[in-house]
Amino acid sequence: MPETRTIADLALEVRSKNAGPFWVTMELFMRDTAGYTTVADPGYLNASVIARLYGVDADTVQIFRIPALDVVKISFPRPVPQGSLRDRDIHAGQHHVPLALFPLPDR
Repeated sequence: MPETRTIADLALEVRSKNAGPFWVTMELFMRDTAGYTTVADPGYLNASVIARLYGVDADTVQIFRIPALDVVKISFPRPVPQGSLRDRDIHAGQHHVPLALFPLPDR
């Protein structure tokens, strides 16, 4: 059985960061245009996928595709405000993991 490839396999870097007290931003820096084309495809990576991975409303997800840089940027509301009692990642530095491990589409 072949090993499942993920977004992380095509990326130079997948990172998440705090985008203010109420938002998280994730950035996918792809290695090349081929990887960007795979990941940026709205049929593969879209608001519904992000909503399912992060438990947010798909209507609140913003996806920015930047082909000149081979970058996809994704923003959505934080599950709880930054620094609040239930905030387990004040800098949003670990939010990228589910996205990085998301399986690539079958070839």
